[in-house]
Amino acid sequence: MPRVRCDSVANTGLSKFLAWFLIVFFATACSERVELQKFEGFTQGTTYHISYWSEPAVDARNLQQAVAGELERIDNVLSNYRADSLIESFNNSESNASQEVGPEIVSLVKIAASVTRASQGCYDLTIKPLFDLWGFKDDVLNIPDQAMLFSTLANVGMDKVEVVDDTHLRKPAQVRVDVSSIAQGYSVERISRVMEQNGVRNYLVEIGGELKTQGSKPDGGAWRIAVEKPLPDQQRMSKVLSMPTEHALAVMTSGTYRHYFDVNGKRYSHVLDAGTGKPVSHDLVSVTVLHEDPTLADALSTALLCVGQQQAMQWADAERIKVLFVQQQGDRFVETKSQALAASGLSIE
Repeated sequence: MPRVRCDSVANTGLSKFLAWFLIVFFATACSERVELQKFEGFTQGTTYHISYWSEPAVDARNLQQAVAGELERIDNVLSNYRADSLIESFNNSESNASQEVGPEIVSLVKIAASVTRASQGCYDLTIKPLFDLWGFKDDVLNIPDQAMLFSTLANVGMDKVEVVDDTHLRKPAQVRVDVSSIAQGYSVERISRVMEQNGVRNYLVEIGGELKTQGSKPDGGAWRIAVEKPLPDQQRMSKVLSMPTEHALAVMTSGTYRHYFDVNGKRYSHVLDAGTGKPVSHDLVSVTVLHEDPTLADALSTALLCVGQQQAMQWADAERIKVLFVQQQGDRFVETKSQALAASGLSIE
């Protein structure tokens, strides 16, 4: 991460299509009281960056080791890119019997299932076969015929994943559970807990562009976060959020503009509707959710993006979810806020 100078702005590098953020740290290293501490690394196929300060000071080396250890543990449980992870052992089993997957995976499946119902089936953890079918895995567009689509949809649906108890799941052998749309939010929450368990009360935790803040900067000012403008192949700041200092808040963004195919004037987004099996075709290109729970916020950002502006706004207003929406209408980007965000008093410049 670039060094931060007084009155300067530093951006994190964003990795792959799952991250849609620029993290901005304003004027922090010049505090006379205490210095901002930072460390970073690689995890889950992307990067993480952590900034914090503490009085009294904590052991920086022990803290970094604790964070690295927790990230490795999460990877062993939730990574869909490791054949030896717990989630992939569950996916690769040919048994239709109940299988022990542990409390974390069951908890994430329960949260995701509630979001699936709220999205009327648009958001779904079992959508990976459709993602591969359309060619997003190999970055080569494949437009399936109706027969191929129906065949693949037969193995998609959260209703095919049964929660047996707090540590066991059951599913047909052909169904696969991909937690990538919720795992980074969960990881942000887990690392935030590690920070607090080690005595840190003021921090910014960011993994792959998904983040949570607690407390303030060393000078007492708010953490400030820059939301990226939804432009393909560019990283330009659109809005700056001043985070609350009195309580923790997560910021999660999903967008259609990072991974897509343009063919014959038509765009095929990597955001797929699990109900139809097809890429979404509406004009909603970016959804930013502000929520106390990073895990739920991660799932919500994808689900709200999936259903489109009208349904997403109705959903957000009914559930009082703080959301910033961005629609692309021709060459213009149109921003709207949910009622909860508009009434929150949060500074968005």
